[in-house]
Amino acid sequence: MKRFTLLLSALFLLLATLPCTVMADTLSDIQDAGVLRVGMEPGYMPFEMTDQKGQIIGFDVDMAKQIAKAMGVKLELVSTAWDGIIPALMTKKFDMIMSGMTITPQRNLKIAFANPYIVVGQSILIQKKYGDEVKSYKDLNNKKFKVGSKLGTTGEQATKRMIPDAKYISFETEQEGVMDLVNGKIDAFVYDLPYMAIANAQKSEGKLIFLDKPFTYEPLGWAIRQGNPDFLNWLDNFLAQVKNDGTYDKIYNKWFLSNDWVKKLQQ
Repeated sequence: MKRFTLLLSALFLLLATLPCTVMADTLSDIQDAGVLRVGMEPGYMPFEMTDQKGQIIGFDVDMAKQIAKAMGVKLELVSTAWDGIIPALMTKKFDMIMSGMTITPQRNLKIAFANPYIVVGQSILIQKKYGDEVKSYKDLNNKKFKVGSKLGTTGEQATKRMIPDAKYISFETEQEGVMDLVNGKIDAFVYDLPYMAIANAQKSEGKLIFLDKPFTYEPLGWAIRQGNPDFLNWLDNFLAQVKNDGTYDKIYNKWFLSNDWVKKLQQ
């Protein structure tokens, strides 16, 4: 009987400690550390890019600053290559991803997303000589066309899925793809609308045509590790707050409705 009582006491003690283990959440870890670590790849205008001083700036950066301010912690930006950004999050190299990441079912199997903070879609830049022939992505679905996008992105996925007959060319960066398009090495480049609008204005040199009607629906979201309900709830509530108190609109207007930030970029 005494042995049974001791066993029962040990069981109760174990059950009493389980909730603390199960409910451990990244949100509390951030508060304890006093630092929010955010992973991003600084190459996606105007979400995150590097200025002339080597600092990362952009829409996502300003939103990250607001998140850290609301938490009462410092902000640390962790520059990370795109093809390794999800594994880096999962191995706790940082606390969350804020890098213009599209929410997809495949990604959602590995990581959790807060509610979308902006919705974009894939658009197309084509060589000017194809202006009369190519009016949409459907017209590019021909083996005579070389169509590029960035490696590991939804632009690549959309091109392979929706323009399968074209010859696909993969690029490490968006800048390389647009430059090859300007130089006539490819016929079209597929990528997210915000970046393409800026690239067309800055780099087309009168040689390109911008097909600016998105042909995909892509909500972008902040990503965190799975199993963090408190953190996820906090981010959703934060987003709702800033979208209704004017904070979001102020940051959006700065990066999407103004070109003042362009002069700060590396030349």
